[in-house]
Amino acid sequence: MDLKLTGVSLTVLLYRFGAAGMIFLSLAIASYSVGSAPTRVASRLGLRGLKRQRALESNGAWATIEPLVRWLGVRVSGVPTEEQRVALDRQISLAGDFLGLTAEEYLALYILSSAGGAAAGAAVGFFLDMVTLLTIVGLVVGAVAPYMIVSGEAQERIKNISRGLPYVIDLMALAMGAGLDFPGAVRQVVDKSSNPLDPLVEEFTLILQTLNLGRTRKDALLAFVDRAPAASVSEFVNSLVQAEERGNPVAEVLLIQAGTSRTRRSVRAEELAAKAGVKMTGPLMLIFLAVLALIIAPAMMNITDGL
Repeated sequence: MDLKLTGVSLTVLLYRFGAAGMIFLSLAIASYSVGSAPTRVASRLGLRGLKRQRALESNGAWATIEPLVRWLGVRVSGVPTEEQRVALDRQISLAGDFLGLTAEEYLALYILSSAGGAAAGAAVGFFLDMVTLLTIVGLVVGAVAPYMIVSGEAQERIKNISRGLPYVIDLMALAMGAGLDFPGAVRQVVDKSSNPLDPLVEEFTLILQTLNLGRTRKDALLAFVDRAPAASVSEFVNSLVQAEERGNPVAEVLLIQAGTSRTRRSVRAEELAAKAGVKMTGPLMLIFLAVLALIIAPAMMNITDGL
């Protein structure tokens, strides 16, 4: 019996040593890959530099870890390929240049989050005697967390842009009907806004800056739809581009677009309201079953005690 227990303990010990060795080897390979990769310094000028400054001023936690993320971003800048760098940069752009990150720093944030998740899992697993399992779980959760945060930020940003676009189109139509040109109408949207940090106001500010730099209206609008790929934004941009190419009055096109956007938003609200009843069926059934159990259980217990 003692020999059998000793054999089992030895097997568990060897398993733990093997798991720890694999983790150490993985970290060593990753460290070597990062250290041997060529570095490149990414520029933080422009809109992302402004977003970085705002994030540092408003977010104390980010201000604490930002130097480490920036340092590691330079170290890993040579690891991703150009296609991977473009994909990471695309995710950040859709999220409104989240925290002013560059693609390299976003990758560094993945690494730090994975390491932090693994360390937290190992610490909890040490007390629960499940070090290997919880380390792997923490590693996976830490690796997924940055993507989930950035994706959620992108979805919320596109939702806010789609929600506020009809009001902005109305204001632009009124401004152009009063005699202003397109840049003047865009400037009215920016100046009359009560929240300069609103995603839609930021996008129209960027459109205005692009026009001031001498680029065409078409280029500025196509860049807008590339940063906010929503159906309402695509329809708005396409209508303005076609009006410019065909010589149609832009003010009339904006009035039509405002009505279309309001109609689409009303239809979307009705669809969500219709789906809400169906989605509530499951939770209501669970509540009904729970109440039914609370009523029947004491009666069943009394019947059982009586027998």
